[in-house]
Amino acid sequence: MQTRKLTMAALLVALGTLSAHLISIPAGVSRCFPVQHAINVISAVVLGTDYAIIISFSIATLRNLFGTGSLLAFPGSMIGAALAGLAYSRLHKVGAAMAGEIIGTGLIGGLVAWVIAATFLGSKAAAWFFIPPFMVSTVGGSLIAFLLLKTGIFKQFM
Repeated sequence: MQTRKLTMAALLVALGTLSAHLISIPAGVSRCFPVQHAINVISAVVLGTDYAIIISFSIATLRNLFGTGSLLAFPGSMIGAALAGLAYSRLHKVGAAMAGEIIGTGLIGGLVAWVIAATFLGSKAAAWFFIPPFMVSTVGGSLIAFLLLKTGIFKQFM
């Protein structure tokens, strides 16, 4: 089972990293990346909280190394993945993982991104410039994850 989990994690990291070149929507001060949020929910449900956090960190790191991400990729993805995993582990409902991802990325991640942008990137933008694009991206990605999980294609990993 451990080999399956590692293989699934590697595939999700590859998918998340490669899709950054294909699916990225500029929105205000950030870029919407719904595939990241779909991966957060899927990995939280299928692999668990620890894997979800490691996968989101790995994707954010690789995106930054390849020039398709920014420092703002870290807070939203990692906080969202953590809350998605924790919510799913407690309630065992995909909707709980979605809610954790949306609150973690859209609200908390947006606020943390504002602090990072103000501190490290010299941004003068207000916090409300970050939350709406993060929210749009995470809601879209969470809905994609919900639809994919409902098809049952991940049953063999659960």
